[in-house]
Amino acid sequence: MAPSIDDVSIGGEMIRLGQFLKFSGLIDSGGDAKEAIIDGFVSVNGEEERRRGRQLHDGDLVSYEGRTARVRP
Repeated sequence: MAPSIDDVSIGGEMIRLGQFLKFSGLIDSGGDAKEAIIDGFVSVNGEEERRRGRQLHDGDLVSYEGRTARVRP
């Protein structure tokens, strides 16, 4: 069975990874997002991502602790 993916509308064309983690509810706070990214626990489109400022666009998949959210405008 495939994992569920939540679509999260960001209300624009682009959002940064750290912001998206909080906005989507994958992580509760900015501090937690920073630590999770630096420690290599976050992936974007299936690849580990360690840049908190990474720009995300429509269709990007962000995963953390077995949960995945898709960026939507």
